[in-house]
Amino acid sequence: MNKARSRYILVAVAAALSVALAAAEPLSRAQIAHRLEAGERDLRNLEAPAGDLSGLDFHGANLFGASLKGANLSKAKLQGCNLDVAILRNAVLVEADMRGVSLFSSVLANANLTGADLSGARLMANMEGAVLEGANLADVKAGADMRNQPMGQIRAVLTHARLKGARLTGADFSRADFSFADLRAADLSNANLTRAKLIGADLSGARLDHATLTGAEIENANFTAVQGLTSVQGLDTAVGKEAAVFAQ
Repeated sequence: MNKARSRYILVAVAAALSVALAAAEPLSRAQIAHRLEAGERDLRNLEAPAGDLSGLDFHGANLFGASLKGANLSKAKLQGCNLDVAILRNAVLVEADMRGVSLFSSVLANANLTGADLSGARLMANMEGAVLEGANLADVKAGADMRNQPMGQIRAVLTHARLKGARLTGADFSRADFSFADLRAADLSNANLTRAKLIGADLSGARLDHATLTGAEIENANFTAVQGLTSVQGLDTAVGKEAAVFAQ
């Protein structure tokens, strides 16, 4: 390789790196709002940690790999957004419109999604300790794809999550981990919880009409005053059933 070509490659690499670094600089609310208002929807790797982005209209935006740790996205319009690999740890998404979002391999641990609408979302994320009280997770697609390895090892994690009064009707949470989650008074009618982990989860007062619990792990789970229990499919195959609480 001659010197001229080597210099050309070095310059090209340096230019590419400078563009990447510039794109990674944190943006202010005003800068983000300006780009959105101009119709820009390619916001990959957006950096706005701990920023106030409440109420902004991101609908349909590509936020792949975005860093939004601790950001305030309350009542933000995020419907149809690509939030794959995004970091939303400790983010505030109270009453956010997240219908149909894609959250694949994303991190929402300890995020506050009280009253958020995630109906129809693709949810294969880490939501450990997240608050989803009163949230809408109807028809969510969170089932692990065991036919596609290693993708089959990626699953929804909602350990210690707070889902009191949440709606999970028709959702696919097969192989999801709800260990020690608070699901009191949640509506899980027609939900697929095949081989899901519900160890120590509190489902007291929840609705389970026609839900599927085939092979689910329910040791020490609380099913007190659950509605629709007689219509649950696969309950006889659940693991740890003898250690679960079924009092009325």
